Amino acid sequence: MASMSSGDDESLRLCVFDLRRGQTEGQELDKILFFHPPDLHLSAQLSVTGLSEGLITFTRLFSPEAACEVIEAERHSHVFHEPEPDIWMVMVVEKNKDTGAIWRVDALRGMLKEVHSLFLMFHGSVRALLEKEPTGELTRSQLYPFIADYLSTFQKRSRSQDCCCDLFVGKQLLQLPNFRETTLSERGTVQMLTLSRDTALEVQSLVQVLDSCAENIRCHSMILFQDLLVSTTLSPDDTVSLFTFAVMRLTSPALSSDSSSWSYLRKRTGSTSAPIGSIESLHSGNSDNMHRDVIRPLQNDKWKKGKDGFLATDIWGLETSGSPDSAIPTIWLQQTQERVYLLAYQYKSLTLLLLLPTTAIVNGDISVPAVKQQVIEQASLRIMKMEEKISRGWGGENAYHVKGYRYLVVDNDLEVSRASPSGKVATLAKESLLALNKLREEVDLEKSRSKTQEKDLEICIRAKNNAWVIARVTRGKELYMALEKASDTLLDATDAVGRFSNRYCSGAFLMD
Repeated sequence: MASMSSGDDESLRLCVFDLRRGQTEGQELDKILFFHPPDLHLSAQLSVTGLSEGLITFTRLFSPEAACEVIEAERHSHVFHEPEPDIWMVMVVEKNKDTGAIWRVDALRGMLKEVHSLFLMFHGSVRALLEKEPTGELTRSQLYPFIADYLSTFQKRSRSQDCCCDLFVGKQLLQLPNFRETTLSERGTVQMLTLSRDTALEVQSLVQVLDSCAENIRCHSMILFQDLLVSTTLSPDDTVSLFTFAVMRLTSPALSSDSSSWSYLRKRTGSTSAPIGSIESLHSGNSDNMHRDVIRPLQNDKWKKGKDGFLATDIWGLETSGSPDSAIPTIWLQQTQERVYLLAYQYKSLTLLLLLPTTAIVNGDISVPAVKQQVIEQASLRIMKMEEKISRGWGGENAYHVKGYRYLVVDNDLEVSRASPSGKVATLAKESLLALNKLREEVDLEKSRSKTQEKDLEICIRAKNNAWVIARVTRGKELYMALEKASDTLLDATDAVGRFSNRYCSGAFLMD
């Protein structure tokens, strides 16, 4: 890895490449679709991608049934993700730099999965872009600014913040998830708001009203309170992607410069820093044709609330035809394989997302202004009353705190998680957090070994400070917990987990 550290202080490399491309001598650069930092000299880029390709080939040769996920070199960790066949995303992070930074490999992999899911939602698959324009210039022109804008949300605004692993990328300081951020949180899941039965019925009624606003057109909707999910009619995968984007850019905390989200995206919202890199940084050229149609949906501070309650942005601009509909945000739904218009309406802490098939607008079945007017006329009063009702019953940041417990519950089937508030997690001793980090690494490893079958699992670790950290995995659900009462025996700790499971998880984690 010496070639990676030749005269520069970079601690992070992030690349996307296609194994099917660049196999002819002299054309190796053709395989690179994205590389960060973009101004790194080409020999270093080829060194990273070449080594990564070699590691992938080696792993497939000797362990073809296992995914190539992470390989430890002397100074660096290579985190791999294959989101599409032969399209690889690789993050190379220097280990234990200066401050002895520690991170969970699965959390870094979660970043790669997240950025790909977001890219897929806005631009479609990388493979489809390559088939549309085989030279790869279209794909690169979309990937470079998109991932640069994504990484900009990790820029550190204050050196006093001690929540993440600090990594220098050129002159920029990034915060990547470390053990403090990832032991009791789960990237790529949504956090649901718990509702009373009568409120849930009112939400269901509102969803039906929103659907009727599109007349006879089939549409989808999502409702959020603060940065918690209230309702969705989307598939789990589409829900996660849209939820992630909404919390980053659309919810009331994301739009307010004075507020910060309390969910797993807490340290990433509200950033006003300039994006790392730029479209002009592309190593493959700066032609106007390549950049003309580039849409940058992850740019900061581009959404504003209008007088009618709908959020507006100029990110999508106008096509050369000047059609007003071309300025309306669109996203791609994986479940239905269709492109839809994204309409966002906000009242105080409540954000409603309505998704209309673009084909319905193109065919003249309905117009976007007509749908907006219907929402204002038919649903605005319901929205006001619902926001007030939920606000009265909402317990704030500590609503999901359970006294005596620091916990994380994950439902992998529904892609939903619930955890102790970050402020409560921060009260854990460093020894407890490090033990939790080790525990989660062990669970991640065990899960990767038994991918073909679900396996019940329980792991208990006694931390150096005598705290108990416990993991239980069963039927697609996971529970992680830290108990810092030093006098507890293992029996006391497992009994406490059982009581928690009975009361808050419907007994899902009771072990026979």
